Amino acid sequence: MSGPLPRLLALVGLAVGSIVVALWLSGGLAGLDHWAAAQQRAAQNLMAGALRALRAGDPGAVASLVWVCFGYGVFHAIGPGHGKMVIGSYGFGTQVPLARLAGLSLAASLAQAGTAVALVWGGITLLDLGREALTDLSEAHMARLSTALVAGVGLWLGLRGLRMLRAEATRADGPGQGHHHHHHDHHHDDSCGCGHAHGPTPEQVAQTRSLRDAVLVIGSVAARPCTGALFLLILTWRMGIFGIGILGTVAMGLGTAIVTVAVAGLAVWARRGSFALLPETGPWAQAGRWLPGILQLGAGALIAAISIAVLI
Repeated sequence: MSGPLPRLLALVGLAVGSIVVALWLSGGLAGLDHWAAAQQRAAQNLMAGALRALRAGDPGAVASLVWVCFGYGVFHAIGPGHGKMVIGSYGFGTQVPLARLAGLSLAASLAQAGTAVALVWGGITLLDLGREALTDLSEAHMARLSTALVAGVGLWLGLRGLRMLRAEATRADGPGQGHHHHHHDHHHDDSCGCGHAHGPTPEQVAQTRSLRDAVLVIGSVAARPCTGALFLLILTWRMGIFGIGILGTVAMGLGTAIVTVAVAGLAVWARRGSFALLPETGPWAQAGRWLPGILQLGAGALIAAISIAVLI
C-alpha cells in the first residue's frame, strides 16, 4: 500500500475485525444479543399496535408500520444470525469489491424477505398450515437447511483456498517461475484489497465473481426466513391486507441489509489490513502470493466448522 497512512488505516480495520470476531466466538457479545432481542420484542408489540390502528382506519398507520418493520429488521440483524457470518467470511476470504459484496448483502436480505412471503402464502393457500405449524417449519426444518447451506459455502471457500495454495505451490516449484508470475501474470486494481503485485490468477478472480458464488451466498442466507416477518405476514393475511404485510416484510429486509452491508465493509477493511501486515519489499513481500489462498481457506474452515457443529 502506498504511504503509511493507508497502511495504518488498513491495519486498524484488521484490528477492529479481529476484536469483533474474538468477542463473538468467546460470547462477549451476549449482552448486545440480549439487548437486540428485547428491542425485537418491543418492535413486535409496536407492530401489533400499528396493525390495530390500521384496522381502525388510521391514515398514518401504514407509514408507522413500515418504519417499525424497518427498525425490527435492524435489531434482528444486530443479534446472532447466519447472514452476517456468511457475508463477513465471504468478504474476508475472497477478493471481492465492496460494492459487489454490498449488493450481495442487500440481495440476500431481500431474498430472505421473499422466502418469508413465499412460505406464508404457500403454507396457508396450498398446505392450510396455521401459525404454529409455519413457525415450526421455519425454525426446525428451514433453519437446518440454511445451516447446511452455510456449511456448504464454508466447504466451497475452503476447497477453493486449497486449490489456490496448490496452484501457487506449483508456480513456485517451477524454475524461475515464481518471480516471473509475481510481476507479470497478475492484474490488480483498487478492489483487490492488498496494494501489492500479488494475488489470485485472473481465472481465480473470475471464479470468485461467478454467479455460483452469488447463488450460494444468497441462498444460504435466504433459506431461513425471519420469525418477525412470519408474525407480520400471518397477521396481515388474516386481516385481509397481505399486500401491506409484504411491504412491511420488504422494509424488514432493508433494515437487515443496513447491518449486513456494514459487516461487508468491515470484512473488506479487515482483508486489506491482512495484506498491510506484509512488507512491500524484501523476501517477506513474496509471501503475499500465498495470503489470498490462506485467507479463503481460513474463512471457509471457520464457517464450515461452526455450521457443522450446530448441525450435529
